[in-house]
Amino acid sequence: MKKLLKKIIPPPWLLFYHKALAVLSDFFYFSPSRKMIVIGVTGTNGKTTVCHLIRDILEAAGFKVGMTTSIDFQDGKKFLENNTKQGMPGRFALRKFLARMVKNNCEYAVIETTSEGIKQFRHYKIDYRVAVFTNLTRDHIESHGSFEAYRKAKEELFKITSQRKDGVNIINLDDAHALHFLQYKASQVYGYGLNQDSGGAQTIVKIIAENIKLYPEGSVFSVNNKIYTLAVPGKHNISNALASLCVGLSQKIPAEKIQKALAAFSGIPGRLEEVKNNRGFRIFVDYAHTEDALQKVYETLSVMPRQKMIAVLGATGGGRDKKKRPALGALASKYCNRVFVTNEDPYDENPEKIINEVLAGVIDGGKKLNVDCYRISDRGEAIKKALAKAQREDIVIITGKGCEKVMATRAGLIPWDDREIVKKALEDFGS
Repeated sequence: MKKLLKKIIPPPWLLFYHKALAVLSDFFYFSPSRKMIVIGVTGTNGKTTVCHLIRDILEAAGFKVGMTTSIDFQDGKKFLENNTKQGMPGRFALRKFLARMVKNNCEYAVIETTSEGIKQFRHYKIDYRVAVFTNLTRDHIESHGSFEAYRKAKEELFKITSQRKDGVNIINLDDAHALHFLQYKASQVYGYGLNQDSGGAQTIVKIIAENIKLYPEGSVFSVNNKIYTLAVPGKHNISNALASLCVGLSQKIPAEKIQKALAAFSGIPGRLEEVKNNRGFRIFVDYAHTEDALQKVYETLSVMPRQKMIAVLGATGGGRDKKKRPALGALASKYCNRVFVTNEDPYDENPEKIINEVLAGVIDGGKKLNVDCYRISDRGEAIKKALAKAQREDIVIITGKGCEKVMATRAGLIPWDDREIVKKALEDFGS
C-alpha cells in the first residue's frame, strides 16, 4: 500500500505530508528536543560507532545520556535493540523516544541522523545543537536520485546547527567532501583528521592525530601531546574516536575523562565483532555494506596474523546503490583467498540477480567459480561452508548484516542473526 501511495501521490504533496507529521509529532510530545542538548551524527559509515563513543565520553563526564542508533536505543533507563531496519526512527517514534529521555532526566540526546531520515523530515523541528560529519561515499543513490542530492540531504543537519548562536559543527577533514560541510559557519567549528595536512580554514579548531601506532587489536595516537589508546583495531576507528573527542572538547569535558572513555571502549555489536571458537581460526561479523566500509574492514583484518582470509558477502537490495555490487565482489576477490557470495537483505529485488552482480566482480577480480569462489544462495549454508573451509590461523569475515536480527525480503522481515548462524554451525561441527 505504501509503495502504491508513493507512486500516485505527487512528490510535493508527499513532502508536505512528511513535514506535517514532523510538526504534529513535535507538538504532540511538547518539543522534547528543546529540553536537552541534541547531538546529530551523519555520514555514510561510522555513525553508529561515533554515537556510542560520544555517549561513553558524556557518561564518563557524569552526564545522563539518551541515544538512538541503527542498532539500539537508550532512554536514560533502558536499552532496547533496534530491529526495525531503520537507522533513524520515524517522526512520532523518534519524538516519543526523545520524550522518554526527557522524562528520565537525560541531559544529552545522541541521534544517528540518516539521509533517508532527513529526506522524510524525521529530523525536522529537532533542536540539534551539535552536528557531526563522519564521511561520504556512495549509498542510497537510487533513493535520492543522485550523489549530490544524497550529500545535500546530509548537509541539512549543518544548516540547523549553523543557525544557532551556540551551534557546533564537527567535520572530517580527511573526507573529499569536507568543504561542502565547512561552508556552514557555526559558533564553534572543529575539524579532525589523521593527516597533518588535513584541510580546512585556519579559523576552525583542528584536532589531528599524531604518532599513530596500529596494532592487530587496537591503536595508540596522540592529540595535542596527550596520548589516547583504543582497544578496537583499524585506522577508521581512530577517525571515529577523533569525531567523538571533538564533541567532548566542545562540551568542555576534560581530556583525562575522554582518554578514560576511549581506552574503555571495546567496540559495538556487529562491527568487527568476533565470534569465539576453539577450532583455531578467527570469525568476525561486520555490518560493512559499502565499498569504503568493506575495504576498511579487509584492510584492518589484513594486518592481523593469519594464513588465509575467507569472505562471506552479498549486497543489499531495495534501492541501495546497485553499481557498488560488482565493486564489493572485486574487493573481496582482492583481499580474500576464498569468497562465498550469498543472499543479503534483498527487499523486493530478485536475490539471485543481486548475487550474480556481486559474483561478477569477484570473478573479474581473478577468482574462479567453484575453485576459490562459490555461489550459495542460502546465507546460512554459505556461512556453514565457509567455516568448513577454514583451517587453523585463518580468518573468516562475514559482512553485510552485522548484529541485525532480521532480514528484509519480498515477504517482509524474517528473523536472522549471522552470529547465531555461526554458533549453530560450530555446534554442528562439534566446536
